[in-house]
Amino acid sequence: MSKKILLSGVKPTGRPHVGNYFGAMKQFVELQSQYESYIFIADLHALTTVQNRQELEENTTGVLLDYMAIGLDPKSVTIYKQSDVPQVAELAWIFNCLTTVPYLERAHAYKDAVANKKEPNVGLFDYPMLMAADILIQDADVVPVGQDQKQHVEIARDTAEKFDRIFQKCFKLPEPLILDTVATVPGTDGRKMSKSYNNTIPLFASDEEIEKAVMGIVTDSGADVPENVYAIHALLRDRVSLDALYAENKGQYKKLKELLIEDLKAMITPMRERRQALEEDKSAVLEVLKAGGLVAHERAEKKMEEVRKAVGLKLY
Repeated sequence: MSKKILLSGVKPTGRPHVGNYFGAMKQFVELQSQYESYIFIADLHALTTVQNRQELEENTTGVLLDYMAIGLDPKSVTIYKQSDVPQVAELAWIFNCLTTVPYLERAHAYKDAVANKKEPNVGLFDYPMLMAADILIQDADVVPVGQDQKQHVEIARDTAEKFDRIFQKCFKLPEPLILDTVATVPGTDGRKMSKSYNNTIPLFASDEEIEKAVMGIVTDSGADVPENVYAIHALLRDRVSLDALYAENKGQYKKLKELLIEDLKAMITPMRERRQALEEDKSAVLEVLKAGGLVAHERAEKKMEEVRKAVGLKLY
């Protein structure tokens, strides 16, 4: 019996943080043997904010190194660059022609930009359609996401249903795959961990960076348990042992932060060392990306042949 298809990706917009890891990337590794996995680097999506050639190239290579350093096996997982599958942009345009402006105005990223009095570019506004194309063009069954990204999978489902209703049945309806315990990862200030909030712990941080980030976690001096410290620590230990640890060190904020630092170093150091080793031979690593792109491109073209025929674009 064939495996179900898993698809997800990460934008190459800078260094990944612990929130990226526990919110999605860790699941990629844990699920790679259970699913036929397609994990991509969303370089087209990144153009909405990264508009510097060198920065985008370096970030894209960086995400590839990140994926392999956390344990993704290219023999088990197809790792590819979004722009190596140009059919997703073609499919996104077809979806654009079926989607109304009021519908896209409900998208979280666009609403947040407007609420913050920013002037969003068309790419940001249309972001959900390109993401829907990413998901649907590979016939994904499941999409590992954080709780805040669930809407994108819902939009992909809506879009697939609308296309199938107007033309003919072409698409699977994907399901979001969310682990409730890590759906939204807290940052050092208690809000969602995000680069835009400047409250992250880098995934491949040096020991000094880990110490600085943890010691800077916002705490409430009136509580026995520092909630923000505990919330991050809960990602690294089971609740029984964690509760015992915090009961034993009740009210000792500095000690609890030092214990969190130890656990973060134990998790991050092996991955950081693997990444440094991979970085020494970038050409070999890039061959992984190139090979994955060929596989993803071939699958996407088969789907687009079906779509073009359904909408009336294929005359010969």
